[in-house]
Amino acid sequence: MNNKLSFQTLRPHKLVDDVVNQLQQKVSSGEIRPGDKIPTEPKLMELFGVGRSTIREAIRVLVHAGLLEKKQGFGTYLKANPIIQEPLSHRLHRAELIEVFEARKMLELEMSRLAALRRDEKDLENMRSYLDTRSFALQKDDRELYTKSDVEFHMSIAIACKNGVIIDLFRTFSEVLSDAINKLNKEYSSHDPHSEYHEKLYESIKNQDPELAIKYTLLILEGTLAELY
Repeated sequence: MNNKLSFQTLRPHKLVDDVVNQLQQKVSSGEIRPGDKIPTEPKLMELFGVGRSTIREAIRVLVHAGLLEKKQGFGTYLKANPIIQEPLSHRLHRAELIEVFEARKMLELEMSRLAALRRDEKDLENMRSYLDTRSFALQKDDRELYTKSDVEFHMSIAIACKNGVIIDLFRTFSEVLSDAINKLNKEYSSHDPHSEYHEKLYESIKNQDPELAIKYTLLILEGTLAELY
């Protein structure tokens, strides 16, 4: 067992998610390695400063997700070959805002590139409609409509890429993305919606220019990421 593990002090809300996320980060960073025994319940309670029920629920989540396994009489271990079984939507809901937007960047770059190559007239009609609604919402300072139309615009790009896996991934992603954008609007009063870049992205897809589509997708997402770092 790794006796050098340390964890951040937890917020009073979402305690289970915080414990799960920090343990998962230790796994991702290699501080907890396949086959390692994780600290006992009392030790985790001490490290995190939370009660037994929080620790037990967090361990249950990670066991259900396929990362940990309990060995009767011996303790809880990281599986030798852990395979994540947790639904993607559940994992995304536990993610930090910066993680959501970093993952979004990876997905949307390919979405935009393929959309520029494969879009049809119906795709363009949908993009234009959502973009117009997005612009109207910003003029009226309607944050809810802005979030909805912004996500729908990017969803229409996913549909235009004509890749079923990407479409399904982004559809799953879009629910969490809505929450993330709402959170961004509330916590970052100076959030730039990058409307000009969204127009340029639409035009590049319309003109079937994948390089420009990638360029403006990057400008949109890196601008948002810069607000979060």
